[in-house]
Amino acid sequence: GRALVTGGAGYFGRSLGRALASSGVSVVLLDLHEPRWEIPEGAVFQQSDIRDYDALYKACEGVDCVFHTASYGMSGPEQLKKEQIESVNVGGTNNVINVCLQRSIPRLVYTSSVNVVFAGSPIEQGDEETVPCVPLDRHVDHYSKTKAIADQAVLAANGRTLRGGGLLRTCVLRPPGIYGPEERRHLQRVAVNIERRLFSFSFGDREAKMNWVHVDNLVMAHVLAAEGLTAGKGFVASGQAYYINDGESVNLFEWLTPLFEKLGYSRPLIHLPVSLVYTAAILMECLHVALRPVVGIPLLFTRNEVRNIAVTHTFRIDKARRQLGFTPQRRDLAEAVDGYLKTRARSPRRLPACLRAALLLGGALALLLLLSCAWGDLA
Repeated sequence: GRALVTGGAGYFGRSLGRALASSGVSVVLLDLHEPRWEIPEGAVFQQSDIRDYDALYKACEGVDCVFHTASYGMSGPEQLKKEQIESVNVGGTNNVINVCLQRSIPRLVYTSSVNVVFAGSPIEQGDEETVPCVPLDRHVDHYSKTKAIADQAVLAANGRTLRGGGLLRTCVLRPPGIYGPEERRHLQRVAVNIERRLFSFSFGDREAKMNWVHVDNLVMAHVLAAEGLTAGKGFVASGQAYYINDGESVNLFEWLTPLFEKLGYSRPLIHLPVSLVYTAAILMECLHVALRPVVGIPLLFTRNEVRNIAVTHTFRIDKARRQLGFTPQRRDLAEAVDGYLKTRARSPRRLPACLRAALLLGGALALLLLLSCAWGDLA
């Protein structure tokens, strides 16, 4: 067979492509950006934008399965670029669906996110039947909202007739944050903030739990999902959504202990009320957008990230175990931290005075706002 992986130069896309190629599948890795890694043997790289329909159509020649992993706006300052997030996550996904139909590609596996069902209310061991997508207006960030629109569009495309006859079979996988050797997005951001002494406090429910997924476990889930869209497996995954994680629930600050320790810092001792951190996040987002043309204000947390850390949201993987045969291997963050520290660049320089001042200003404004609200309640 021949598979196309969108977002193929990204950390997960490359890992998935490598696993597919090593199993004998011919792989096209498609991405807007040049890969930082070597192209796996048995794969070819094509630099293209999923928003370019004609280029995507051309790249899909001879393909019988598309893994749509590409997205934009997951973390950091890019979370605030509304138009770009919508054009990639919604427009790009619509292109992928339409190309599958026109090219008579029978299988489409979409990498969704637990963000599509989480909007700040606690979820404990949720499953696919009891935890549906939340109404779009409950999302506070463009990424979660657009991923939810794309998630539903892919599921709605299941069973549509292909141009050459036959049916399109689709499914979506909803993972939490990914970690593993060479992963840069999450560990890098946290490590930089630890070293800048900006990650010097914890907040929210001290017992709050979340899930993570090791890259190898997520790759396994995608390969099994694609198999589940074939006649040989009775099309068991057709039209289905699956929560995918390591099968363990952890508290973020406890889970990150190996990273703090290996960088030579202690875990945060100060615990702040989540309302203070959330208000500061709102102010920092506003400051970031307002000053973006002049200076890049670093975002410690966005509102969505505060909610993700402060509120329990954990999910069962029983459905994936039962229908797909998904059996996640037990993994250790310390191992991923070791791998990350070996490959990372030099420690970041201390923040420029103007940026430190801006961060302090945001915190001070948030504190003043909260105090004035509290004073108003007392009065």
